[in-house]
Amino acid sequence: MTTIDWDAAAGSFDEEPDHGLLDPAVRDAWAGRLESWLPATRGDVLDLGCGTGSLSLLAAGQGHRVTAVDRSPRMAEKARAKLAGTGAEVLVGDAARPPVGERAFDVVVARHVVWLLPDPAAALEHWFGLLKPGGRLVLVEGVWNGTGLSATTLTALLSAHTERIHHEDLAPDSRLWGKKVDDERYALIARAMPAYRHTEVVDVHLILRRGPDVLLARRSNTGYADGLLHMPSGHAEDGEDVREAMIREAAEEIGLDLDPDELRVALVMQHRGPGGGARMGWFFVAEYDPERPPRNAEPEKCSELDWFPLAALPDDMVAYCRAGLDGYRAGEHFMIHWHRDGEPIAYVPGGAGRAVPLPAAGEATGRVHHIELWVADLAAAERSWGWLLGRLGHVPYQHWAHGRSWRRGDAYVVLEQSPDLVAGDHDRRRPGLNHLAFHVADRAALDALTAEAPAYGWRLLFPDRHPYAGGDGHHAAYLEDPVGYEVELVAASRPRP
Repeated sequence: MTTIDWDAAAGSFDEEPDHGLLDPAVRDAWAGRLESWLPATRGDVLDLGCGTGSLSLLAAGQGHRVTAVDRSPRMAEKARAKLAGTGAEVLVGDAARPPVGERAFDVVVARHVVWLLPDPAAALEHWFGLLKPGGRLVLVEGVWNGTGLSATTLTALLSAHTERIHHEDLAPDSRLWGKKVDDERYALIARAMPAYRHTEVVDVHLILRRGPDVLLARRSNTGYADGLLHMPSGHAEDGEDVREAMIREAAEEIGLDLDPDELRVALVMQHRGPGGGARMGWFFVAEYDPERPPRNAEPEKCSELDWFPLAALPDDMVAYCRAGLDGYRAGEHFMIHWHRDGEPIAYVPGGAGRAVPLPAAGEATGRVHHIELWVADLAAAERSWGWLLGRLGHVPYQHWAHGRSWRRGDAYVVLEQSPDLVAGDHDRRRPGLNHLAFHVADRAALDALTAEAPAYGWRLLFPDRHPYAGGDGHHAAYLEDPVGYEVELVAASRPRP
């Protein structure tokens, strides 16, 4: 390594030029490290104790606006010559208190400087004050033959100003030094703590189900989205968890005393309203209990409280409420819903989609991807199957000349009138597909679907044994469409052997 002499009067290194970066391979290794430490976009970089300007030249070559400071006029002059034509500025001054006035920087870089400062704690405090919000210090230090500054000591000094400290062990990378080394050499990247921590309001929303219907309230005299329908909702207060908040809001808005065990998490959605800040919404599902009917407990804020079909929601709704319910119907569990400034709060039928489903982690192997049914008459099949799949929570997905599909979660059902279709009718009793089976929420939902099905071409099979055609304790409806496809709708029941 280069022998370093510290000139206390000059406040800089007096060493061979280039900070040891004369070797092209060493210089390339440092360029790679520096690129990983500096912002990906063009930023303002302050290089303290710059010496002959080797690191400044690398930073400028990566597109950054560089200000370099060294206390030695001789070193500063060499740095100016090296940086000529890059737009970098070189100043003469003390690294501990650089002469940059009120300017702020995205990055402050110091290589082998902190260990020689008479008061490193005071210098670090001043350097943090030179950073823009979210800016960072990049400090390269080490211990050589018992001399220098250990990473533990420097981390402790930095911890007074930030918790966001990244440590990189540089000793094993011989490319940086032109040889193998066995002493301590490291970089610490310390990010400035913002003046404030970002916070978001936590909303809670109740999807109260009564069979195929959901309870909605029309807002009134609230100052936000008045006249539009929304679910019973509110926000968590200090000290509440989201379940406690949902129970409190349900009692305050619809006079419903819910037990914690009645709530199931349906969806978590981050939302930003037009011109507003981000909010985190938790959507809970609970089932209607006829012995505890909801009521309008806040008539001064709610002009209407009524049930609406989940599969045919009204359009006059708050947009993110509608997005949450559509996501719930589609089996989504995590979503983002982001308004641009100036967009309407209300749901816009056919408008630009703001809702973005986020896939949950999990093993996909073995799960159903899609089911495809070939049909002889696409229009007729779309009428019967489109109604059924929509009522079961599937949403329209793909649309092309010969087919349609409906999606729920990450699986979908396809109907296709393929040009390759051969003649012949479907017969579920022949080898091949016998029937598709779908879950239904409960007996009330099953009865409602069974009653509506004939209007869409479905015929109830085994009516003399309905709803126990599958056996005692198995609540199900067996339906057949006009061309002989069978579906089984299964309400909550014991598994069949």
